[in-house]
Amino acid sequence: MSATVLVCALLAGCGQKPAATAPAPVVPPEYQARQDGEHLLPAVSPKYLNERNTRRWVDYTGPEEPGTIVVDPYARVLYHVMEPGRAMRFGVAVGKAGKGFSGDAVISRKQEYPYWTPTANMVRTDPDLYGPLAGGLAGGLDNPLGARALYLYKNGKDTYYRIHGTMDPSSIGKATSAGCIRLFNQDILDVFDEAPLGTKVHVRSRAESLAIEGPMVELHTGYVVSASDTQAIQADEAAWQAGQIVDPTLAEAQQHAAAVASAEDRGRGGSGIVAPPVIVQQSGASQPIVADPASNPSSAWSAVQ
Repeated sequence: MSATVLVCALLAGCGQKPAATAPAPVVPPEYQARQDGEHLLPAVSPKYLNERNTRRWVDYTGPEEPGTIVVDPYARVLYHVMEPGRAMRFGVAVGKAGKGFSGDAVISRKQEYPYWTPTANMVRTDPDLYGPLAGGLAGGLDNPLGARALYLYKNGKDTYYRIHGTMDPSSIGKATSAGCIRLFNQDILDVFDEAPLGTKVHVRSRAESLAIEGPMVELHTGYVVSASDTQAIQADEAAWQAGQIVDPTLAEAQQHAAAVASAEDRGRGGSGIVAPPVIVQQSGASQPIVADPASNPSSAWSAVQ
């Protein structure tokens, strides 16, 4: 036995337990990296997979029949009713357009890696951000619509309401400045495959959401929880007061500035990746924290979608 091994063996017998380390978060199989043709979808970070964002089977009390997709933009969830009283629930991000339609529609168009073009209104209201992208973006993982898009029609006419993927997984479960209803790319892939053309979609109104889901509270983190979840609400408030949560107003402003820089780079034919770190002051914090977009380049594009 070598001297090194002998020393290690003697130390191991001293009865001193090694410091416990927390196990690394595990990414569920459905959110791991996935090959999709020529595209490799990156795994979803565990920090974005909270209880409301992670797909799961749930009891379903709504009136819709199996096969129907139900979107609740106020509770920020999407249900795919699979059998009487049971549905698969997904977390969604909701853009401003996500509350611009309610009622019944059908999926009349499906697109893999769709082309994206900002609307004329988007270009007019935010020319710095959308002007360089007015010609549109080809489909791909760096496209705001993500890996798939479902297009809703009513009475044969396009509602301009979309259910699609995302290039920014950090946005799921939150309100966003643009877009309709977005899911993690892994989720939209499976919903896309399971929802044929002609699938019925019901988008709830605020009154329907209140009647079925109950009132919701938006936390300082940007996520929503049931108003009855006092434990989560109190924990969020304590974290906010302790300066552990980034001020969403500052974060949004800095994301917008980064997105403008990225759009300008894309307009010049570049990659659109913005790397310089920015300072984000936490509410109540004695020291600012540094947020580096290079650690999640897509977060700079959250304002675009």
